[in-house]
Amino acid sequence: MSHVLRSLPPPVKGVVAFQMCATNTLACAGPLFALAIPKFLVPDRRLQAACDRALSRIAETWIDGNGLWMGWTQATRWDVEGVDDLAYRGWYLVASNHQSWVDIFVLQHVLNHRIPMLKFFLKRELIRVPVLGLAWWALDFPFLRRHDAETLARHPELRTQDIQTTRKACERFSRIPTSVMNFLEGTRFSEAKRETQGSPYRHLLKPKAGGIAHAIEALGDRFQSLLDVTIVYPGGRPSFWDFLAGRVTDVRVRVRSLPIPADLLQGDYDADPEFRARFQQWVQGLWEQKDRQIEELLRTTRDPLPSGGRAGTAAGSTTGARRRSSTGSA
Repeated sequence: MSHVLRSLPPPVKGVVAFQMCATNTLACAGPLFALAIPKFLVPDRRLQAACDRALSRIAETWIDGNGLWMGWTQATRWDVEGVDDLAYRGWYLVASNHQSWVDIFVLQHVLNHRIPMLKFFLKRELIRVPVLGLAWWALDFPFLRRHDAETLARHPELRTQDIQTTRKACERFSRIPTSVMNFLEGTRFSEAKRETQGSPYRHLLKPKAGGIAHAIEALGDRFQSLLDVTIVYPGGRPSFWDFLAGRVTDVRVRVRSLPIPADLLQGDYDADPEFRARFQQWVQGLWEQKDRQIEELLRTTRDPLPSGGRAGTAAGSTTGARRRSSTGSA
């Protein structure tokens, strides 16, 4: 079946892939919403923790389902490094560059069952997305409000809204092992945004350190490491439709597990200028390394990836620190 689906014209393949994704989403939404009701109605921490575990399993099943239709419809070649020594039980802080909606599917596909389910920080407007918005809410994804400079100038008290939301979300994340995911750039990369920002990086926007600083403040002792994830699309930054239509031929992912510096585990990012400067310097150092890594990965894209055997799905077992595949599975 996969051979037939992959040979479809891109527009037809895109429609088929979207239908499969929608069917998978609706199939998982019912039990997820049913479990969310007792979680939010009964203020018992043990019951809430049990519901959290069950909800995470449903979400992981949804990601597995996405992996199936991706494998059936896509001929993507995956080049992934750094995922073999991760632990499913534990708390992780995950940071990644951000180029496209496709990034979310890539991160979930590569990291599913390797670490606890990723909890993303989302824009408040995304709660209106049919089905998925309510699913994200049920899974405790924090929704952040973005205010422009003019609004903040009129209402400076709004500056603390996202901070309070982040702290409350991290308190909930402490119930069970969780991977807290943050796109530090705050928005998807584009050359126009990079130029407008005056970003010092060639392939990245300026990082915003506040989100992960507040996550560390709330859960710092629990995080066993920071996972620094770099995603590169050698064929160019894709749209979600490009992804569905099978036009994303190559994906390269690098994962680095890094210790969070001990002197950054304790501190007040908002009230202590010296601590804030030290924290931002650490993040900027990570971003400088990531920018160089992206440049290197793009420079070597002309080297053909192997077209040999199947390396297994992101949830399956692999051997060695590096794995490559010519199939739709990571």
